[in-house]
Amino acid sequence: MSGTSALPTPSGPYLDRGLLPADFYAYEELLSDGEREKTESVREFLRTQVAPIVDDYWARAEFPFQLVEGFGGLGLLDWADPDSPESKPSNLFAGFVALELGHADASMATFFGVHSGLAMGTILSCGSDEQKQRWLPAMSRLEKIGAFALTEPHGGSDVAGGLQTTARRDGDEWILDGAKRWIGNATFADLVVVWARDVETRHVLGFVVEKDTPGFTATKIENKMALRIVQNADIVLDGCRVPEANRLQNANSFKDTAEILRRTRSGVAWQAVGVMFGAYEIALQYAKEREQFGRPIGGFQLVQDLLVKMVGNATASCGMVTRLAQLQDAGVYRDEQSALAKAYCTVRMRENVGWARELLAGNGIVLDYKVGRFVADAEALYSYEGTREIQTLIVGRAVTGGLSAFVR
Repeated sequence: MSGTSALPTPSGPYLDRGLLPADFYAYEELLSDGEREKTESVREFLRTQVAPIVDDYWARAEFPFQLVEGFGGLGLLDWADPDSPESKPSNLFAGFVALELGHADASMATFFGVHSGLAMGTILSCGSDEQKQRWLPAMSRLEKIGAFALTEPHGGSDVAGGLQTTARRDGDEWILDGAKRWIGNATFADLVVVWARDVETRHVLGFVVEKDTPGFTATKIENKMALRIVQNADIVLDGCRVPEANRLQNANSFKDTAEILRRTRSGVAWQAVGVMFGAYEIALQYAKEREQFGRPIGGFQLVQDLLVKMVGNATASCGMVTRLAQLQDAGVYRDEQSALAKAYCTVRMRENVGWARELLAGNGIVLDYKVGRFVADAEALYSYEGTREIQTLIVGRAVTGGLSAFVR
């Protein structure tokens, strides 16, 4: 055979080059040198600024607002400013950023994903040039935070046909009435993208509701067992008047909404891989340090079996999302490919955090050892932005050549 491999052989010195322990096949090496440098900056920020404090904030179900400026300083969203000379980064790089966030804390990954992927992503896709110029510069610097209000109290997966929030045109304004639930960032967001059904045309439209608009109320959801740092809210829209200038000019049907979700769904899969990486890393370190019967438990066969199953799940899932990102960058990926990644990776994530908890035994349920936080947060990632069942039906429809099993 001739030629050389695109990736170096994972040897001891190679694995010491800053790669995460779970990156067994060195997927990060597929990034460009500049992207790797930025990824390392994100990793350093998360390890020094985020990781030391998230357990405390998670326990108190509070948000560390002092971190927002630091996130903005990373420059990850500068490209979204219409006046920025920067080009949009690759989906592969964006995926590794989501992985790093999930590796540190799923709540902070969710905060950033809601702001950048759902809120900013909607404005980028559905806003006019004037609207992009009006909102995106401050959002790209995280000087203004966004939220995305689609899910409603009565249900979730049926929202495409069952959206009950209404929008009624009244001169140069729209009157929004209805309720939303589980809306991340909504208690403090400056801009909330609200989806509502036009009472006349029955089309689903998108609106940007600005903070403190009369008729808009966001109340924090208490007593969560997962993603406790994320400030999810119940939203009530009671005669909320929004100017026509705040109606997203290119959001005219639920197909536009679904396109946003198709893109962000892959981001959740990347976050799940990050959670897998984080749980594995904790379990691996614990296995090397914890001693039973006079030696580290990592030297026992059944413990190594758990570790190998965990790194196998993480490796397979990372390979899937890496290839998905490459398809996205090539502009040829399909809805069912995002759906499969979200479904598969979140199932494997659930397995991994469970095995990590098992390896730590009783210490796995104590917040001091962090794994318990990963176990709890994994439950939310498993369900949000489309349940496993819904993703399965999307993929099933594709592999059967269009035979839909959705209940109508």
